[in-house]
Amino acid sequence: MLAMVTSTVAFDQVVKWLVETRLPFNELIPVVPMLALYRTWNEGIAFSLLKSLPDVALLGVTALVAVFVVILWWRTPPERSIAHLGYALIIGGAIGNLIDRAVYGHVVDYILFYTENWSFAVFNLADSFISVGAGLIVLDEVIATVRERKTRA
Repeated sequence: MLAMVTSTVAFDQVVKWLVETRLPFNELIPVVPMLALYRTWNEGIAFSLLKSLPDVALLGVTALVAVFVVILWWRTPPERSIAHLGYALIIGGAIGNLIDRAVYGHVVDYILFYTENWSFAVFNLADSFISVGAGLIVLDEVIATVRERKTRA
């Protein structure tokens, strides 16, 4: 799982470097219908929340959340491999965004889903890792609950 964390951080940082060095800032670049690249900076946490806080506070909040997830990961039994994968993705994504904040003072975002009348918040690969990781943990909990009910029956 540490290899998963390391590879997600590395992949995230390489993609963000490419975005920062090759994409114009705040310019929509359509990829396929409803999906575009749009380089921007998130100066807050998720969805620009807490952007009025100083960078040191945002780094601290992000680090605390990462430590909390690591504790949950360690407390999860080894046979819960789906949850462990989810925790690894969350930690990798959090570290990727933490690196951005520490190096640039903001998080590099570049993925945009949109229609003519609506657009989702611009996000990045690290955010995707975090979301997929959370989904895997929920899935693992559902599987564990179903197994537990079957063993009681």
